[in-house]
Amino acid sequence: MALSRKFLAALGIEGDKVDEIINAHTETVDALKNERDSFKADAEKLKAVQQELDEMKAAKDKDGKDPYRVKYEAVKADFEKYKADIAAKESKAKKTASYRDLLKQAGVRDSLHDRILSITDVDGIDYGEDGKVKDADKLLESIKSEWADFIVGDDKDGGKKKVDFGGSLAGGKKTMTKDEIMDIKDDAKRQAAILDNHELFGF
Repeated sequence: MALSRKFLAALGIEGDKVDEIINAHTETVDALKNERDSFKADAEKLKAVQQELDEMKAAKDKDGKDPYRVKYEAVKADFEKYKADIAAKESKAKKTASYRDLLKQAGVRDSLHDRILSITDVDGIDYGEDGKVKDADKLLESIKSEWADFIVGDDKDGGKKKVDFGGSLAGGKKTMTKDEIMDIKDDAKRQAAILDNHELFGF
């Protein structure tokens, strides 16, 4: 039975109360109708989306591949590459920090660390299960030998050893060309000349 004024009056409800009940009922009904209409609209959208989904699932590209699978694989590949890039950067930073620490231990002048690292391949550094550099002692000795001319320490006479930043290490020339530097046979002298003329090598 519909809620009407006549029905409410038959129940003995006063006139002003009838109006209040009718108004409240009308608002409730209107709200329900709006909600129903919204559900209908969403249902129609869902039908369209489902149809599009079915069509795309049934579709094949020119190679006969599922477009969803192709897109998934592409996104997955991008994500894996991103993770690999992050891991590589973290590994590079860790190895660079380890090599810098060894340079300090070797006594290489601090102001030269960045230049030395810019021409040093640190990717070959390996770590043990304890997280420490493998064969650190051997690497340290190698650094001391390779960069001996840049180590600040005591000389045989008890005085302070001077660091040669060019000149004698570069074959007695203060200014050299890039080709002349690369032609130096002695590794230590060549690296010393590279550092002394670093602007030629872009660092």
